Amino acid sequence: MPAMLYGLILALAVVLIAIIFIAVTFNALVTFRNRFLNAFSQIDVQLKRRYDLIPNLLEAVKGYMAHERQTLDAVTQARAAAMSAASAVQADPTSAIAMQTLVGAENNLFGALSKFRMLSEAYPDLKASTNVGALMEELSSTENRIAFARQAYNDAVMTYNTKRETFPTNMLAGTFGFAPATLFTLTSDAERQNVQVML
Repeated sequence: MPAMLYGLILALAVVLIAIIFIAVTFNALVTFRNRFLNAFSQIDVQLKRRYDLIPNLLEAVKGYMAHERQTLDAVTQARAAAMSAASAVQADPTSAIAMQTLVGAENNLFGALSKFRMLSEAYPDLKASTNVGALMEELSSTENRIAFARQAYNDAVMTYNTKRETFPTNMLAGTFGFAPATLFTLTSDAERQNVQVML
């Protein structure tokens, strides 16, 4: 009888330890996933801020850069594509495809803004405009905020991915539907440079 009781106690202890392990692992994965989702929401706030600034900036420079319509249109189109991609990620921040689409759209917007910046430097009247200068300064500040938010997001993604890939958590992560998160990275050395805007 005591051997049967010890066996029952041992079986219950093993089941209890397994339940505690599963609960702790699940809760840790939820915590790390929520951290990277929150970090993305900080990027999203800054991206929206930039998306809102771009039309004001383009409107302010239209008179000065009338014959640069192609560049202005490229910025407008890149902004629209980036906004659409950001909406898709906002709907499902865990989607790797949506995040990769956003990264590509943001890289295109970065390139269009860089070309716009280079062209705008050729217009002395544009440089002298206080309104344009203030908008350019605001854009530069927003780009810096995006860079900091992207770094925080990538750190949170790395922590989450490391947690879900390490033993013994990796045995349960897939079972509970914790897919890997995608980093928000730039794709070329030219795009890694900060947007330089004239003041």
